[in-house]
Order: sequence, then structure tokens, then C-alpha cells
Amino acid sequence: MSPLSFHAVHVQKSCFAMIMLLHFVSSLTATPRNKNETDRLTLLAIKEKITDDPQGVVSSWNASSHFCDWEGVICGRQRSRVIIIDVAFGGLAGTLSPYIGNLTFLRGLRLQNNTFHGEIPRELGCLFSLRELRLSNNSFEGEIPATLSRCSELMYLDVGNNNLVGGIPKELSTLSKLTILAIHSNSLTGGISSFIGNLTSLKSLSASNNHFEGSIPDVFGQLRNLREVRLSNNNLSGIIPPSIYNLSALTVLSLGYNQLHGSLQLGIGMMLQHLQILHLQGNLFTGPLPLSVSNLTELESLDVYHNYFTGKITTNFGDLKKIHHVMLVSNNFGSGEPDEMNFFTSMINCSILEILGLRGNQFEGVLPKSVGNLSTKLLALTLGRNFLYGTLPPSLGNLINLGWLSLEENRFTGIIPTSLGNLQKLGKLDLGRNYFSGTIPDSIGNLSFLFELYLGNNRLEGTLPSSLGNCQKLLLLDLSQNNLSGTIPKQIFTLPFLSISLNLSQNHLLGPLPSEVGNLKSLVDLDVSDNNISSDIPSSLSSCTGLVYLHLEGNSFHGSIPASLKSLRGLLTIDLSRNNLSGQIPEFLGQLSLATLNLSYNNFEGEVPIKGVFTNSSTMSVVGNNRICGGISELRLPRCTNKKIKDKMHLVYILIISATSTLVGITLVSCLIFCWLKKKSKAPSTRSSMREGLLQVSYERLLKATGGFSPVNMLGVGSFGSVYKGTLNQEGSIIAVKVLNLQRRGASKSFMAECEVWRNIRHRNLVKIITSCASVDFQGNDFKALVYEFMPNGNLERWLHSSAKSNDRQNELPSLNLLQRINIAIDVASALDYLHNHCQKPIIHCDLKPSNILIDHDMVAHVGDFGLARFHPRITNTIQRSSNGISGTIGYTAPEYGIGSEISTKGDVYSYGICLLEMMTVKRPTDDMFQEGLNLHNFVRMAIPDNVIEIVDQVLLKNNEEETSAAENNTRQNQSIVKKIEECLTSVVKIGVACSVESPQDRMNINDVVHELQFVRYKLSQH
Repeated sequence: MSPLSFHAVHVQKSCFAMIMLLHFVSSLTATPRNKNETDRLTLLAIKEKITDDPQGVVSSWNASSHFCDWEGVICGRQRSRVIIIDVAFGGLAGTLSPYIGNLTFLRGLRLQNNTFHGEIPRELGCLFSLRELRLSNNSFEGEIPATLSRCSELMYLDVGNNNLVGGIPKELSTLSKLTILAIHSNSLTGGISSFIGNLTSLKSLSASNNHFEGSIPDVFGQLRNLREVRLSNNNLSGIIPPSIYNLSALTVLSLGYNQLHGSLQLGIGMMLQHLQILHLQGNLFTGPLPLSVSNLTELESLDVYHNYFTGKITTNFGDLKKIHHVMLVSNNFGSGEPDEMNFFTSMINCSILEILGLRGNQFEGVLPKSVGNLSTKLLALTLGRNFLYGTLPPSLGNLINLGWLSLEENRFTGIIPTSLGNLQKLGKLDLGRNYFSGTIPDSIGNLSFLFELYLGNNRLEGTLPSSLGNCQKLLLLDLSQNNLSGTIPKQIFTLPFLSISLNLSQNHLLGPLPSEVGNLKSLVDLDVSDNNISSDIPSSLSSCTGLVYLHLEGNSFHGSIPASLKSLRGLLTIDLSRNNLSGQIPEFLGQLSLATLNLSYNNFEGEVPIKGVFTNSSTMSVVGNNRICGGISELRLPRCTNKKIKDKMHLVYILIISATSTLVGITLVSCLIFCWLKKKSKAPSTRSSMREGLLQVSYERLLKATGGFSPVNMLGVGSFGSVYKGTLNQEGSIIAVKVLNLQRRGASKSFMAECEVWRNIRHRNLVKIITSCASVDFQGNDFKALVYEFMPNGNLERWLHSSAKSNDRQNELPSLNLLQRINIAIDVASALDYLHNHCQKPIIHCDLKPSNILIDHDMVAHVGDFGLARFHPRITNTIQRSSNGISGTIGYTAPEYGIGSEISTKGDVYSYGICLLEMMTVKRPTDDMFQEGLNLHNFVRMAIPDNVIEIVDQVLLKNNEEETSAAENNTRQNQSIVKKIEECLTSVVKIGVACSVESPQDRMNINDVVHELQFVRYKLSQH
């Protein structure tokens, strides 16, 4: 008997058995009102398998009304049989009951956007009238049931964005009426089999984000009705089969991020005239962009990023009136002919063009003046890493909606046009590594939305304009390697968000380093090296608590190293070389977790410390200081005299006297505090749910803010409640409202835990709470909610695993590159370091996972959801027995919690390690591949050190390959860059493994994690 026959017989028997069982039960309970007990009992059986219903979708499924009146249930005209079940977006969790197969009149099953798990029941094959099956955006596991082939009326099959494995069942080839087949975003394997050619009614195939391999079968040419082909993010190879060019009705061809090669057929524009989306990015295509592309008059988006296309752009873009997205980045376009940039002129007619990416090609010539006549809707223009020369046309200032202008690494000369100040929506301006001269125009100060400004490595001169202080959203400012002079204006140090880098190195700046530098509390990288700055090192630098890299070398700083710098615990690199500093080398430098320290060529004297960074001569340098002594033997410095011993004894006497006085003072103060607390404890408590920390908001205001807690505004469903998007005030401030489901056990306790935590903490990498609500709703039921700052970029889970949340590929999230993932990892580690080591009492999160890591507008990560968090006094070494039953989330919870062991900061470190490995591999710890002793930790550990590249997310390699193309054609240099990227990846996964070892005491300290990741980021940025 064939497998298909076996399945058919088995399912037929299953269907018959269930129908007979329910028929028997219904014969015992039938009433005149309920003529069809089979459907009613089947619905109740489905409800029984639903374990969570936060919106009460199936709460109406009870005996108080006819089942045809139940929410989400649609019956036929005679109100006798169920024909549609629609509970999409209901937040439901549980499994899908196999009794679903008894609803034999069912035509539509819509369960998308819930949290169903388990296998898709093969009993669905009993539904011979089924036309529509929507199961996308759930967590279904196992294989696509071959029994669906028995649903001969099926027209719409969508199982996208689940955890399905296996291949496409060949039995589905019998579904001759199937028009939509969506299997994207799973873990399906095998090839795209030729039986797909039997689905002659197929209009849309969405199979992106899987592990399909092999070639695209030529049988696609048989599918004359096909309009959409989406096969991106797989491992497909070979060429585009010639038969695809015969699909004249095709509107979408998305084949990005595979291993396809060959060239495009020259007649593509004549054959696929209805094409709207052509996405071929991240492949190995060669040859020219065919002239016939000019005939694709319906084209809206063209993306051939990161291929090997060559030659002159001959396309007449002016005929493509509907195009809004042109991405030709990282190819070898360009001919060297004088008129090769003339295609710009044709783009003037593209009136809705929003994205134009030409970066990283071989374009040569002058940027046409017509660039200023491009669409005023243009949001991004990237021309960096080409061979363009001449001056910048002032007409660039006409592109008033431009948010991103990238012209770096060309040969532009002349002045920077003042008209760029008209681009008031500009977020990133990169003119670095050109030959611009003249002064920095004051008009740059008009760019109030600018967050990154690169003017480094040019020939700019004059002073730094104070108007830069108007760019209040700047995160990064790079003016290095120019001929700038004068003093550093204090206005630069008023930039409240300057956090990534301030680089003024290799200029001719003079005067002091203003004490206002201390205002830059979040700054990571400060580099004013190789200037003529002359002053003491300002003690206010100690306020820059985010500093990781401090470069002051090559100036005329004098005086001693201020003792206040010892508070900068995050420093990895300090370079104070080639200055006029004097005094002793401070001992506290050895207490910092420095990776490199350079104090060479100054006037230091006295003993060199022998702790910390001073123990390794390869990570620190003190050469060129003629009056120093001691240190480790490798330094070969003279011994210090005995005078130091006498000085130390004198210091000991002083310390003993001071300590005695201090002890007496502390005793007196403690007595006073004890008396005050004793008196205060007798007063009545007025504690609220948020204590004295936050004002509360009413239920009515939150109801209005969220549109009545509308499902349209729902952002997600968590363990203890649902989160909604809302608008709280007349100014339109967007908020996130977490409404607690008080029927869930532990929800009230979770609310109190979060209130207690948020009352005590504040950090840039923690979600900011705005207010709370502890009230009653209009029915008199208890109501509790927390109101947070809205995070527009969702959570990390979504960025890692849900790049195709819907069938609209234009709205899919781009993959995070390596630097973005490292930045997020540093943000999360910094938050944990704060919680564990810098709060009055250590706070243990207890439920760290990607869905609890939220991303703001600037791609900065914030840790949220403290519903399971716990305080612990430091004297217990942040450990407590887990008698509270904290379980966290399967896969992320430390293994010792499962046996009732300690709740500790090391448990959070374990969760962090798993998250870090997931970020690098894009494999969930609950992936089906992890069984029989294999888990995510072991999977990565076994790949170290030689096979790391095989197990990391391959998109990371593709994203970073861009750095090895474009201007860098030197093979040895390319190999060096690739090697550095591989080293960084290896370093990151090693950290993830070290954090997630089974033994808690062997896990890394979270502050060490922060420092090591910052060093990895530094190494990555150097290529």
C-alpha cells in the first residue's frame, strides 16, 4: 500500500470514529433546540484545548446560547452547520483539537495570529468542503499534514510563520483549486519539487525564510495564473529558470538572499510587463541590468543589492512612473564613460521615488545638477564608495524630505554647500573621506533631526561652528582628520544624546578641553587626540559614566591624572600618551577593567603600579617617562627607593586616625536614624501600588487612549496580560499599556512586583514607565495596568524571527547586521549590570528573553517586563531559595531553577547567554532540533572554534560582505576584513557559551560581559 493510500485509509477511519463517538453522545443529550449536537460538541472540544483566552474570545462558547451565536462561529443559512470559524488575532493559546475533523461542512478555518502550538491535526483531511485554512503566525510544530490533499476544495492554504519542519508534501499536488500557498518563515527543508507544476490554479507562492535548497524547477512555466513568487532567504542555487520569464501575469518576483547566479534575460521587460516587485538582492547575479527594464512600467520596487552586476546603467527610469524603491548598492555598475551618470536625469520623472541606493559601485564622473530635481519625496540617497568627483550641486538642498544622505569615500572637492541646511529632516549625513575644503557651514546647525554627522577625513578648515549645538539629536559626531582650528565650542557639550562617538582627532584645535565635557554622560567614545589642546584633564570627565574609549594622546595636557576618573568603571581603552602629564601614575588605573593603557612620553614619576592592566606589558605602555620606577620586571625599570616605605607608614597612621573618627561618627548617626525609623514606623502607611513614585491614571483615560482596548491596537499578549498601543494626551504621545489579566494566577503579584521594581530603578536600557492604574472598570471589576513609553521598533523576538509577519513583503523587517546585534547585546548586558550591581538592592529579572527586550526608534535596546523580578539584599550574595515557584520561560530559564535551587543574578546571566546565542544563530532554544541531550548551548559550544561560521546566521556574513566590496579591491585586504568578522563572531558566541554553562558559579560576571562585548565592537569598527 502506498504512503498516500495508507494516510487516506487511516484518516478515513479516524474521521468515522470521531463522528460515531460524537453522534452517540449527541443522541443522549439532543434537544429540539440543538438539532446538531455534533457541531456543538466539536466546538466545545476545541475550546477545551485552548489554555489561554486573554480577550475572552471563546467565553461565549457555552450552553447559554445557540452555538451559531458564539463569537467567531458562522453557520450556514439554515443555522444548522458550522461553515466558518474565525478567531484570528484573538491571543489564544493551546493546541488545535483533532476533533476539528468532525465539522464536515466547514469551509473556512481562520486561526492566524494566535499562539497555538503542537502539531497541525491530520484530521483536517476530513474537511472535504474546506476552502480556506489560515494558521499563520502561530507556533505550530511538526510537518505539514499530507492529509490536506483530501481537501479537494481548498483554495487558500497559509501556514506561514510557524515552527514547521520537513518538506512540502508531494500529496498536495492534487489540490487543483489551490490559489494561495503560503509556507514562509518556517524551518522547511528539501527542494522546491517539480510537482508544484500540477497546481495549475496557483496565483501566489510564498516560501521565503526556510531552508529550501537545490534549483528552482523549470515547471513554474506551467503555472500560467501565477502572480507572486516569493522564495527569498533560502539556500536555492542555479539560475532563474527560463520558463519564469513566460509568466506574463507575474507581479512579484522575490528571490533575494539565495545562491542564484547567471544573468537576467535581456527581454525581461518585454515578457514580464506586469511586474511590480523585482527583488534579487544577496545573490551572485552578473551581467548588465537589461535595457528592457525600462518597459516594466508597473514596477514599484527594484532591489539588486549585493550582487555582481556590471556595466553602464542604460535603463530609462523616467518611464517607471510608479517606482519608489531603487536599490543597486554593492555591485560593479559603472563603465568609466563620461556620460554614465546621465541616468539621473531620467529619474526626474520618478515623482514618488523614496529610496535611491547606488553605494558601493564603480560609478565615475560628476554628480549631475539634476540630482536636485529628483522627487521631493526622496527619503534616502546613497552614493558612497564610488569614484565620483567635482563639487556638490547646491540643488541637493531641494530634496527637503531627505532623511539619509551618504556620499562618503568618493573624490568630491570644493565647499560643502550651505543649502544642505535646508534638509531639515536629515537624520544621517556622511561626507567623510572626500576632499572637501573650506569651512563647515553654519547652516548645518539647522539640521535638528540629525543623529549622525560624518565630515571626517577631508580638508576642512576654520573653526568648529557653535551652531552644531543646535543638532540636539546627535548620537555621533565625526570631524576627525581635517585642518580645523580654534577652540572647541562649549555648545558641542550640550548635546544631550551624544552617546556613540565624539571624534575631533587629528586637527589643529587648541585651548582647553572644556569642563562641560562632563555633560556627555552617555558618551562611549571620546577622541580629541593629535590636536594642540592645552589644559588639565578636566575632573568632570568622571561624569561621563558611559565612557569606554578615551583618547587624549598627542596634545599638551598637563597636571596629574584626576582621581575622579576612577569612577569610570566601563573604560576599556585609555590613551594619554604624548602629553605633558606629571605626578604619580594612579593606583586606581589598575583597578579598572582596561584592555589597553598608554601613558608613554609624559613626565610621570614614582612607582608604576603592578595590578590589573599593569601586569601585562603588551597591553600597557609607560615608555618615555624618565622618572618612573618599579612595575613588573618586563618593563626593566629601576627599583624604587625606601622613601616610599616611610611615606606609606605615615599614610597608615593617618588612615588609622581617620578610620577611628569615622567609626565614632557612624555610630552616632546610626543611633539617630534608628530612633527616627522607630518613630516613623508607628505612623499609618499610605502606600499605593506605585508607592510615592508615580501618579496614577484612571481606567476611563486608558480606555479612551487605547480605543476601548481594541484588538487593532493590541501589541502582544504576555504571561499575565495584554499590551495595547495608545495615545494618552492631546499632544499625541504614544504609549504602551499593559493590562493585567487578574484572572490569571499570579497576575496581581506580578503587578506589585513591577511597581516595586520601577519605583527603584532608572537606566537608559530599561523601559521607561510613565504611570500606573489600580482601579475598577465600568462593571465594577478590579483593573490594574501599567503605562510604558512606547517602543516603535517592537521587540527583539520580532527582529530575529518574524521578518515576514504578513504577506506584505514590503513591510518585512530587515535583518539585523552584526554591529546592530552587538549593540543590542551590549545594551541588554548594561541593563543587567545596572540591576545586579548598581541598584540599592540587587534586582533579578528572572524572565529575560527576546520578547522582553524592546527596541526604540534609534535601535537602542531596553529590557522590560519585570513581572517575575525579585529584590535581594547584597549580604545574601544575591542568592535565595526559589520557594516562590519562579519558572520564567522554558529554554531561557537557568537549569538550577528547575530543581528548586537558587534564584540568583547568575540565573539572569544564563538567560542572557541563551539570548546572545539566539541572536547569533537565530535558533530558538526550543527548536525541534534540540533534543536527546542537544541544546543551543552545546550546539554552539561544539562548533567553537573551527565551525562557528557554519552555525551562525548566514545573513550576518552577507550583511558584512558589503564591507569587503566597493572601494576595496585588494584581495589581501578583503581576506583580512573577512577574518576579522569571523573573529568577532567567534568572540561573541564564546561569551554566550560562557554565560550559559550549567554550573552557576562558572558563568561570566555580567560586567565582564559588557567590557568584552565593547571590545569586540571596537575591533569590528576598526575594519
